[in-house]
Amino acid sequence: MASFRKALKSRQRSHHERSQPGFREHLGLLEKKKDYKLRADDYHKKQNTLAALRKKALDKNPDEFYYKMMSSKLQDGVHVSKRNEEEVVTEEQKKVMRTQDIKYVEMKRVAEAKKIERMKGELHLLDAESKQKNKHTFFVDSKVKVESFDLANHLDTAPELVDRVFNRPTLKTLETKSIQGAVEPHSTMKLAKQRNHQYKILSQRIDRESKLFVISQKIQSRKDLQDKNNKVKVKKETSRIAAIYKFDTKRKR
Repeated sequence: MASFRKALKSRQRSHHERSQPGFREHLGLLEKKKDYKLRADDYHKKQNTLAALRKKALDKNPDEFYYKMMSSKLQDGVHVSKRNEEEVVTEEQKKVMRTQDIKYVEMKRVAEAKKIERMKGELHLLDAESKQKNKHTFFVDSKVKVESFDLANHLDTAPELVDRVFNRPTLKTLETKSIQGAVEPHSTMKLAKQRNHQYKILSQRIDRESKLFVISQKIQSRKDLQDKNNKVKVKKETSRIAAIYKFDTKRKR
């Protein structure tokens, strides 16, 4: 019976909705019922929302009060918090705090600290940009010697090596021993570029380690707040440090 019905349907005429008449083609496609239904549903949904908001405004109590009103304000018709921007947690810290626990964060921090120590041992930080510049004062007997003072002659080295803070051999060493390593300007520039890149990586690792330390402190602070002992906030939380609380001493049995 079902196959007979399918056979009848295959032979029956398919009816199509009429298209836009030729003299109205400039108005675009002719709207079908399904298009009108979507438009009508959207219109009624918006009207119902406006009616609900209008009713809510009419039923509002002018004396209504919430404690949230004390810590928020209206800005361009939108409620925003009055909290100081310096007291908020950054988005990166929130993401890590939601997904990871303090043990994982501490493990990553210790790993970063070990990498930092290893890189410091390799680089020695002799010509790092962030390192404080040392001062070397030379004393002479008279003002005449000050005017005729020659730094290269005093250090017994070549004038080209005076600006170096490390690897500054004397003239005797240059005469008696052969120079090892790169001496061409191209090679020295390449080595200097690689060294600066390593210093940049080291700076990033130090910054990452300090951020992980702040995150672990904030997680620990939130864990301590779950205790029911009385506490007083000593210092507010910022993006750089965790909040500091003072807890009442409790004698344990």
